Amino acid sequence: VARRLSLIKHPECHSMAGGKAIEHLAETGNRQQYTFRLPMQQYRNCDFSFSGLQNLVNKAIIQKEKEEGIQEGELLSCVKDIAAAVQHVVTVHIIQRTYRAMLFCIKNSLLSPKNATLVVSGGVASNQYIRKGLQTLANANGFAFLSPPPRLCTDNGVMIAWNGIERLRAGLGVLHSTDGIRYEPK
Repeated sequence: VARRLSLIKHPECHSMAGGKAIEHLAETGNRQQYTFRLPMQQYRNCDFSFSGLQNLVNKAIIQKEKEEGIQEGELLSCVKDIAAAVQHVVTVHIIQRTYRAMLFCIKNSLLSPKNATLVVSGGVASNQYIRKGLQTLANANGFAFLSPPPRLCTDNGVMIAWNGIERLRAGLGVLHSTDGIRYEPK
């Protein structure tokens, strides 16, 4: 969404990553100016998907570009409102799906209700709006809430790569030859 809105061109966001730019602009945006349908409401499971939401947001941006008579890549007057609406619907989606997962785990005795903990990490945990929503969810359901400080909530790919570096240095679980290994792409 940040890329489609060309937030790199926004004077307040030119040095920010996309997610941080969305969060920053959403702080002063009006999320009620745009209403985006929650993703996957017809599925009663714990899966996440944002592709349908991305399509809805893209359509709204195209419509607004036509209304304002601007080309793709130029800044819309309503970027703060779109950012706020998108951040909100993403947060609600994450909260709903996480709540279902929590209920599933308790119902199937996968977690003890006495010491159940919701751990939030990775890039999504650096967003204070999402983080606060998940904290509220945990509190409302008697779960402890654990999350690293936002400065340590980096992209999961970076964390996985770093783990690989450390394992390689320690010589733990690293194959130096792939001969005889069979793998199939999905």
